[in-house]
Amino acid sequence: MVALTGGMFWSGHVTPRLGIDLAGGTSITLQAKNTPGKPNAINKTNMDTAVSIIERRVNGLGVSEAEVQTQGSSNIIVNIPKGTNEKQARDQVGTTAQLYFRPVLTVAAGGPAAPQPSTSGSPSGSPSGSPSPSAGTPSSDQSAGSPDPSASSTAQGRAVTDALKKDATPSPGTSASDKPGSTPSPDPSATPSADPATAALEKKFTELDCTNQAARTKANQGAAPKDTIVACGTNSGGEWEKYILGPAELEGTDVDDAKGVLDPQRGMWIVTMDFSSGGTKKFQSITGKLSQQQPPMNQFAIVLDGNVVSAPSVSQTLGGSAEISGSFTQQSAQDLANILSYGALPLSFQEQSVTTVTAALGGEQLQAGLIAGAIGLGLVIIYLVAYYRGLAGIAILSLGASGIMTYTIMSLLGPGIGFALNLPAVCGAIVAIGITADSFIVYFERIRDEIREGRTLRPAVERAWPRARRTILVSDFVSFLAAAVLFLVTVGKVQGFAFTLGLTTLLDVVVVFFFTKPVMTLLARTKFFASGHPWSGLDPKRLGAKPPLRRSRRVSAPTDPKEA
Repeated sequence: MVALTGGMFWSGHVTPRLGIDLAGGTSITLQAKNTPGKPNAINKTNMDTAVSIIERRVNGLGVSEAEVQTQGSSNIIVNIPKGTNEKQARDQVGTTAQLYFRPVLTVAAGGPAAPQPSTSGSPSGSPSGSPSPSAGTPSSDQSAGSPDPSASSTAQGRAVTDALKKDATPSPGTSASDKPGSTPSPDPSATPSADPATAALEKKFTELDCTNQAARTKANQGAAPKDTIVACGTNSGGEWEKYILGPAELEGTDVDDAKGVLDPQRGMWIVTMDFSSGGTKKFQSITGKLSQQQPPMNQFAIVLDGNVVSAPSVSQTLGGSAEISGSFTQQSAQDLANILSYGALPLSFQEQSVTTVTAALGGEQLQAGLIAGAIGLGLVIIYLVAYYRGLAGIAILSLGASGIMTYTIMSLLGPGIGFALNLPAVCGAIVAIGITADSFIVYFERIRDEIREGRTLRPAVERAWPRARRTILVSDFVSFLAAAVLFLVTVGKVQGFAFTLGLTTLLDVVVVFFFTKPVMTLLARTKFFASGHPWSGLDPKRLGAKPPLRRSRRVSAPTDPKEA
């Protein structure tokens, strides 16, 4: 007890870390969805991988106390304690689909555009926005940057069909229509509507309204990585833009690491990326081709969950590392790096619910739990005093020792393993009061049985211990086994109940063996208990004790008549 209490004060963590339901915070429920072409993607392996990645993404925000756990076969629960930027966390957690790098074919303002008449009578886009990336305004640097100011006028003058007639990643002797999975490009002399796929994409682009959330969600649903798609993103001014993007050239799994760092020489925040060996070859190939294109077709869109999070331009061929620079803030640079590092998931997820627990509500729940615990403890003490009288003092001291060790261990486990005391855990501690008191009752009843047999207190204490010890160990083993099974087969807050129940069960064994039994041995030597005082709880008369066994002297019959 002294060591645990001293360690608690030495560490500076004098109170247990409270869970989200007591301290307040945000709970997000995500439901897994099968990705196109992978109908059986929802399995334990992929769910565990998703939990690991989401946990790293949340921790990348500086949240070291977040809880990410599976619930059932297709749900993931993310609990984020108070003090975290809720909007930032939801953006990071809720955006959990696959990460792709796609070449930009054209870009326009985010609102819907009416089809413009042309000489061929087919509609064409009327881009009017600047192709600035969404996570900053990257400038042309070693790796990537924002397009030249003239790119805006270039984009405005570029028709959708013109973009589709060109391939952002051309190869000698290969046209866009020859590339597997690409949208077929019509012959320059043909009208855009001559090809149904091109006409459909053209129409979808012109009618897309990126200012509408439902339209953004449906923009590229069901699209495969090798499809040409339309997508939405925001520029540095927060305005929505829409893109036509070519087939994915890299995936999130090709990114080995990404960091948002401050460049002291230029005094600006940048995002650095390192690619895997396979990703390095792909990145060299695509940047070599993009660097030869004119804006906006020299841009490389980073697409996550169907939205463009950044679209920097490429000015030269790059190798296994790259840098995105521009007007980043510290938060925007670190957010983009976090997405690049942990964006690739084996599943896509839909946000099912978001529950915000205020600190006031958590305080009320904690107060209610403590009141319930106090009532339970009070009832147990009243029972012990009424039935066991003086022995109740030993039980109360033992409960106090158990309570002190439970509290100090919980306080130390918070910074140690991230244990958070939630409301079910408080319930587990309340249940443990009865389990711990039951162990004392077993021992006391064994002692009283020995006294009923006519033995004095000191030998009764020693003879009762072996039998009581076996019963206590069996009982605690069953309780601990139940807690362990409950901990393994459940998720979320129920695990807090199981953990607390298991912990207090182990402490019950420690207290009974190293506190209750020694204290009982010492008190058996005192006159109050040894004499069987009526208020000691060990009064032989009250217990109906048998008279003590005594030997009688045998007297032989007299042989002398005088003696008779």
